[in-house]
Amino acid sequence: MNKFSISLPVVALLALAGLSASPVAHADNLLVNRVQQEKGMDLPQRGMSMGQVEKKYGAPERKLTPRGGDTSKHPTINRWEYSTFIVYFEHSHVIHAVLNTPAGNNTNPALVN
Repeated sequence: MNKFSISLPVVALLALAGLSASPVAHADNLLVNRVQQEKGMDLPQRGMSMGQVEKKYGAPERKLTPRGGDTSKHPTINRWEYSTFIVYFEHSHVIHAVLNTPAGNNTNPALVN
């Protein structure tokens, strides 16, 4: 094996790394912007019950098919879709709420239903 055959793969990897840095940085910016936008919104808070969410925000546009629930390590996760956000419940309590934005790749959660 000569020097050239070893250094060629290294050069190729470095070139690929340089090409992929730009999209990663762009994705990081989108995520940071999304998190900042979510902080300024009135989204359901962690720990709220389904009843509390429905009382405060009204009925969801869609209640998506529950996932999980097959073992204690995989609890049932419910998702409720509102016009501007999605609420995730573990059993019947909020674990997370996110904006329904293209940046979040969740503009149509029914497709992954």
